[in-house]
Amino acid sequence: MKLPWILAGTALAAAAYILFNQPGPQHANGYDSVEDAAGATSRWGSKSRLSGAGNTLAGKLKEGVGKLTGDDQLQGEGLGDQVAGGLKDAAGQAAQAAGQTIHDLNR
Repeated sequence: MKLPWILAGTALAAAAYILFNQPGPQHANGYDSVEDAAGATSRWGSKSRLSGAGNTLAGKLKEGVGKLTGDDQLQGEGLGDQVAGGLKDAAGQAAQAAGQTIHDLNR
């Protein structure tokens, strides 16, 4: 089956996303507490986006299994999970943008 490889690839991509999607370097000027807040906001956004991607993937899997088995309830749950994942991703993008804005204004 291809499912274990898909899950492994998704996990690897998520780990790379978290490791490489950190806020830029802190500058000597500005307040450290504000930089800490900007970093925390950006990290929360990254976690939210990762959680949203996981929910979307799980929702697609549920929807597909629901279609294959003819289970309308499972298919509906899958669609709901995809919507929830999209909302979490959007909230994460907004948080990352807010963190970057706070960082830029603190210079």
